[in-house]
Amino acid sequence: MGIVVLTLLTALGAVAAAVGVSPAWWFAALPLTLVGALGARDLLQRRHSVLRNYPVLGHARFLLERIRPELQQYFIERNYDGRPFDRDVRSIVYERAKGTDAEEPFGTERDVYQPGHEFLVPSMTPCPVPETPPRVRIGGPHCGRPYDMALLNVSAMSFGSLSANAVLALNGGAAAGGFAHDTGEGGLSAHHLRPGGDLVWEIGTGYFGCRTEKGDFDAAEFADKAAHDHVKCVSLKLSQGAKPGIGGVLPGAKVNAEIARVRDVPEGRTVVSPPYHRVFSTPRELVRFIARMRELSGGKPAGFKLCVGSRRQFLAVCKAMLEEGTAPDFIVVDGAEGGTGAAPLEFADHVGTPLTEGLLTVHNALVGAGLRDRVRIGASGKIATGADLVKRLVQGADYGNAARAMMFAVGCIQAQRCHTNTCPTGVTTQDPRRARALDVPDKTARVRRFQEATVAGALQIMASMGVTDPAQLRPHMLRRRVDPCTERSYEELYEWLAPGQLLAEPPDSWAADWRAADPDRFTV
Repeated sequence: MGIVVLTLLTALGAVAAAVGVSPAWWFAALPLTLVGALGARDLLQRRHSVLRNYPVLGHARFLLERIRPELQQYFIERNYDGRPFDRDVRSIVYERAKGTDAEEPFGTERDVYQPGHEFLVPSMTPCPVPETPPRVRIGGPHCGRPYDMALLNVSAMSFGSLSANAVLALNGGAAAGGFAHDTGEGGLSAHHLRPGGDLVWEIGTGYFGCRTEKGDFDAAEFADKAAHDHVKCVSLKLSQGAKPGIGGVLPGAKVNAEIARVRDVPEGRTVVSPPYHRVFSTPRELVRFIARMRELSGGKPAGFKLCVGSRRQFLAVCKAMLEEGTAPDFIVVDGAEGGTGAAPLEFADHVGTPLTEGLLTVHNALVGAGLRDRVRIGASGKIATGADLVKRLVQGADYGNAARAMMFAVGCIQAQRCHTNTCPTGVTTQDPRRARALDVPDKTARVRRFQEATVAGALQIMASMGVTDPAQLRPHMLRRRVDPCTERSYEELYEWLAPGQLLAEPPDSWAADWRAADPDRFTV
């Protein structure tokens, strides 16, 4: 564009000289002419009232609005009050990814007497930090090939949403650090497979990568791809925290030849993921399909991911597990705090259960139904620090997944342009000129360092609490301030069911939902 303007100005200067006007005077008058033309255009256009009333000057308003997020993030917000992630959290991720110190002097900047502030309880007799991080065995009685999951893993992010370089760096980090990488629902690509990291292959309502021409689930293709050595678990996405209950749209302009091949869709055509699945319509059918996925994968762990909504519907799934005599090997609980997926603001702000309550619901339902020892729970939602991870383990999770924090580790600056294909750091774009800015070897090392340091931080916190294994964490070890003068433990704030309590004598607070839960229909 600059070359075109320069060429045009040169030509106009030549014309001015030819007719006897000094080029110097011409170039001096040209800016005024352009400003006058812009002012006239502003007065005549009918789309923007601001420009009609304030020609030329009104453009400053649109310019400032365009760069408002950057101004807010870098010059206005305090270290601890930014959203979705504040500067303190972003800084600790960057520092750990780079391998530098993540320590701060002079005490916390947070108001520890503010209602909602949470803190973990240290012990008077701390334990030594384990030399080797514990792992979580994923695989119930019907699983022939269990998998030992790390405490922190890469959460679901699809190729297509992320650039090829970002996927390569994430999977390379997982391979180097010995943790798992969830593919997201966008298919199993060569970029997931090439570095050699352990994969959780996720399929969603579009069945990308194992899809018939009509958009149905292709069992043969699924079995073929699930047999790959790098695929350690298979997962069915029911919903995601960013937009539970609605599908997605991938514009045709982003469906290049490679993405079309990975997703089994036509090149250049808009792809719609429906909000519902075709493979099941009842809790019982869901449980059976998870068992089928496990069988088709050759006995690998199979599970599902959801953003929790109706407790009654989840209890119906628990009843279906009991009656069918089979259960998923794992359930990933996604929080309504959102994630990397773009979503309508109404959904992001008002639909779905936040991760804390979602974890408590799933954990207690499985405990009360006598199923908790067979099903592992993963937590996905704003896990960026060791403290975040320990809190989720206290709340009922067995392990954690991180998406946005892993994006920070590969260079994301929270520009919040993920859905525009104009990501300034090459993380969430299919523009090759932007994606090339992401250096894969460097970012691979950063992903590994971030995960390693975060798990080490979590283990150090647990050791300070007097425990060496996540299984030793208890609800009374996490406390929340409820007003400036009162704080309560999670043991006091929430109800915790005993093993098999729903089967024996459901408490009054659960009895109505347990009675209404039907394994043959999703009762609202």
